Amino acid sequence: MGSTSDLPVMEKACKLLDELQVPFEVNALSAHRTPDAVEAFARTAKDRGIKVIIAGAGMAAALPGVIAASTTLPVIGVPIKGMLDGLDAMLSIIQMPPGIPVATVGVNGAQNAAILAVQMMALSDADLAQRLAAYKGNLRVKIEKANQELAEIKYQFKTN
Repeated sequence: MGSTSDLPVMEKACKLLDELQVPFEVNALSAHRTPDAVEAFARTAKDRGIKVIIAGAGMAAALPGVIAASTTLPVIGVPIKGMLDGLDAMLSIIQMPPGIPVATVGVNGAQNAAILAVQMMALSDADLAQRLAAYKGNLRVKIEKANQELAEIKYQFKTN
């Protein structure tokens, strides 16, 4: 993430990766304030066993693109809500030049970034694929339970 102020958003990814038993790193690296550290992180990520990088950034949101320019690993950008409700960050992340792609999730969508990263890794990891399938199955169960609870709520003109 660009700074520790992004942690409240990015911790959703950390929690999901932890729940699915996926080892991960968490770093505060600024594309503008620590560019050498960002480049070193990106260039050595593959050697450290990293398979996918999730990079959250707000405002100018250069971090995901700078990382993508220095690695062949997939990079998922998380635009973080800031000045223009995150639209500024989202546009910065999705407008990458040819040859430097960054997958982008919705504003503050760190949990979806983690799910996307896990889906990528699960292509070559059957155990992870099973954990992911169980997680997604749980999402269905939660909604079914919520719908059952909604059925119990009574209103005068409610028809279901």
